Amino acid sequence: MLPVFRTRLRATTRTSSRCTMNRKHTTPFLLPIVALCLNALPLPVAAGVAPGSSEAAVFSKVPDSQQMSDALRKLPWASFRSIIEAVPKLSAGVDAYGPAGWEFVRENYKAYNWKKKIDKLDDGQKQQLAELIRKAQASPRLRGTTKP
Repeated sequence: MLPVFRTRLRATTRTSSRCTMNRKHTTPFLLPIVALCLNALPLPVAAGVAPGSSEAAVFSKVPDSQQMSDALRKLPWASFRSIIEAVPKLSAGVDAYGPAGWEFVRENYKAYNWKKKIDKLDDGQKQQLAELIRKAQASPRLRGTTKP
């Protein structure tokens, strides 16, 4: 009985060492495959896509959250509130606190970084928000001029 036990122990040892050896060799094999897959992906404008190409248009469709946050903070209160009320997810976050929530936002909206809230929006809502900000920035009320 004792010699059979030693044989089984050796067989187990060999199997385990082969498994370890196989694990060491899979990593170098997978790296070139991963690199090829990553090279097949389209890159953003900063990485060498021509600005006029259709690939650049795909990446420029989703506005930058930090830029939208900065633009929101520069708006007057009336424009800011109408924009927040027009985007359901942003409005729901403020409405959850009732009138006190709107008062708090009114006092702090120029100092608050809205980037995290904007990041939670889906692409359609980000597009809507960007369009509303663009319209508010173009309004004569913001520029200080009035129409005759």
